[in-house]
Parts: sequence; structure tokens; C-alpha cells
Amino acid sequence: MDKEQETIIKNNENSSQEVGSTKEAEVDNQVDQDSTSVQKEITPEETIKELEDKLARTFAEMENQRRRFEKEKEEAFEYGGYSFAKEALNLIDNLERSKQVLENDEDLKNSNALKKTLEHLEIISKDLISIFAKNNIKPIDCLNKKLDPNFHQAMIEIEDDQKEPGTIIQEIQKGFTIKDRLLRPSLVGVSKKPANKEEKDQQIKENSENK
Repeated sequence: MDKEQETIIKNNENSSQEVGSTKEAEVDNQVDQDSTSVQKEITPEETIKELEDKLARTFAEMENQRRRFEKEKEEAFEYGGYSFAKEALNLIDNLERSKQVLENDEDLKNSNALKKTLEHLEIISKDLISIFAKNNIKPIDCLNKKLDPNFHQAMIEIEDDQKEPGTIIQEIQKGFTIKDRLLRPSLVGVSKKPANKEEKDQQIKENSENK
């Protein structure tokens, strides 16, 4: 192949590349023109509607934020003293423990000093509960009621054939609520059927099934 032929081939290749580039450029220009024409097809009414939708969504989000802020502010006002109130319950617990220690002291039993001391501790305990009640912190009444996991926590089971199983017959630690919220659950002991009674009931059940 002589130099003249090589030159002709190279010129043809360059011409093909230029034609390809020109076609790609034409395609890109056509796409840009189509996109521009699509954008131009949006009418003023459609633009206004789109803006109205965006504005409505913005107002809705602002309203939701306002409601969340109001709810958080209300809860902070209503339950702002929750942690303090929960800690303050230790005062009542300590008074109850002190009473039990004094009552179990053999040297103080049946003494006037013990009687007077217990009376004063009882007065202080009632005053504390009264102060709590004025601030919507109230003790949970649980004795002789059915166990409610929302307010009570069972610590022990006690055999009792006089009470329906699951009935609270002992209060180990007093529970409290603050407004409509649980401050701490009551720690309780609940009744259960005596073992021999359970066996009898099981035998009666089995005999009735076999008949």
C-alpha cells in the first residue's frame, strides 16, 4: 500500500468520525429541544396549582410542628416534676422501714416511748401523703383487688383458700400515680390455691372428663 492510499483511508476514517459526532450532536440538540418544549407546555394555571399544593403542604407541616410543640409544652408542665416526685417517694419508704425496725426492737416493745414514736412517724407519713395528693400524686389502692399489671407487680404468691387466685392480699411496697400516669407500681403478694386443693380440683376435673 503506497502513501497515497494510506492518506485516502485516513481521510475516510476522519470523515466517518466527523459524521458520527455531528449525528450525536444533532440527537443531543433534539433532546434538549424536546425537554424545552415539554417545559414550555406547562400552563400558568398548572404552575399556580403546583405552587398552591406546595404552600398547602408547607402549612400542614407547620401546623403539625405547632401541635407537637404544644403537646411537649403541656407534658412538660403537667409532668415536669415526675423525676422529683419518684425520688420523693423514698421518704415514705424510709418512714415505713423505720416503723418496722422500731416495732421489731425487743427492748422497745410495749414501751410508751415506742408508742409515741410510732404515732409521730404515722403523722409525718400521713402529712407527706396529703402533700403528694395536693400535687396529684396519689397512692394506689390495691388490697383485695385483682392483680392489674398496669398498676401492680406481683412479688410472691401466698396460699389462701378464702380468696380467688390472683387477688392481692399483701402490700409489700405502696405504689403511686401522678395524674393519669403510673409513678411506680405497687409491689404485692397475691393469693393462690393451696397445693392440696389444687390436687383435689385436678382430680375432680379428671373424673368428670372420664365419665
